[in-house]
Amino acid sequence: MNPREAHLEFLKARIRSVPDFPKPGILFYDITTLMKDPQGFRSAVDAMAAPYGAGQVDIVVGIESRGFIFGAAVADRIGAGFAPVRKIGKLPSTTRRTTYDLEYGTDSLEIHEDAVSAGQRVLIVDDLLATGGTAAATGGLVRGLGADVVAVQVLIELLALGGRSKLVEERVNAVLAY
Repeated sequence: MNPREAHLEFLKARIRSVPDFPKPGILFYDITTLMKDPQGFRSAVDAMAAPYGAGQVDIVVGIESRGFIFGAAVADRIGAGFAPVRKIGKLPSTTRRTTYDLEYGTDSLEIHEDAVSAGQRVLIVDDLLATGGTAAATGGLVRGLGADVVAVQVLIELLALGGRSKLVEERVNAVLAY
């Protein structure tokens, strides 16, 4: 096993698989077991930050809620600022909102209007890429404020759900794929 494969196995060994959550037939990848392990968490954040050298990103935008955890840590590693994208009504100042489709209905996200500025280079971070709707909506918010999306960075990508198909304009990086 080469060092990269060993590193990926190290991370996967710290992620708990929970069958039938949140409903029958779903296999849930629980990252709380990775986050509680100091070496595992550090290693995951390092892997997420690795593609982005100093000065390549101005602001990391983290998607609620686990994107806050990883996004803030990645921002610190690469010397960038951090801004949250949240569910409706959670941000205290003037916001920009987007609504996007889910498998069964719609959802909405907001970002402060001053979270990013025109021309800034933004890295979007979340823990998981599944169907891609949330990341695509976040990219739309960022671009709507005039900033440029450098990439979408996730810890885990669920390949069978085809999330990249909604992110064809984005550079997408995933540390782990299932």
